[in-house]
Amino acid sequence: MFDTANYKKEMTVALDRFKDELKKVRTGRAHPDMLVGVKVEAYGQWMPLNQVANVTVSGGTMLLVTPYDPSTIPAISNAIRSDSSLGLNPSDDGRVIRVPIPPLTEERRKEIVKTASKSVEDAKVKVRNIREDARKDLKAAELPEDAKKRAEKDIDDLTKSFNDQIDSAFKEKEKDIMQI
Repeated sequence: MFDTANYKKEMTVALDRFKDELKKVRTGRAHPDMLVGVKVEAYGQWMPLNQVANVTVSGGTMLLVTPYDPSTIPAISNAIRSDSSLGLNPSDDGRVIRVPIPPLTEERRKEIVKTASKSVEDAKVKVRNIREDARKDLKAAELPEDAKKRAEKDIDDLTKSFNDQIDSAFKEKEKDIMQI
């Protein structure tokens, strides 16, 4: 019998990574995960924002970034401002950094959906590559022909299932993005 558990685990990892990528995509509402990819130069090295500050939501359209060390405020503001994919303009009062989330235009929403759809294809390519690895291993396995056919069908069903989950997650995110 050919074991597909390892391939299922790899596909699950690919799906989880895709969902994490979608969390970073702007929907017009403030969400702390929007700033996950921001790197801040602090203490002589580049660090993820969540290691130098706490990010919370205030009122649905504002992110509050509270640094653990107030001396890092200028570096944090610059890091957020310089990330052009976010298009945000933070301001600070010496203790807290306020990041207003501007409303998205229809054109910007469509652009964000288009960018996010590239992540969909990347995730599907990862799943297909895992399927190909499984097929190669299946061909190399010494199994009866009918067992190979059953295993190949299981692998294809698994691939279809994960592709459907990717599509479903994207459709949900697209609906979120396009909602005003």
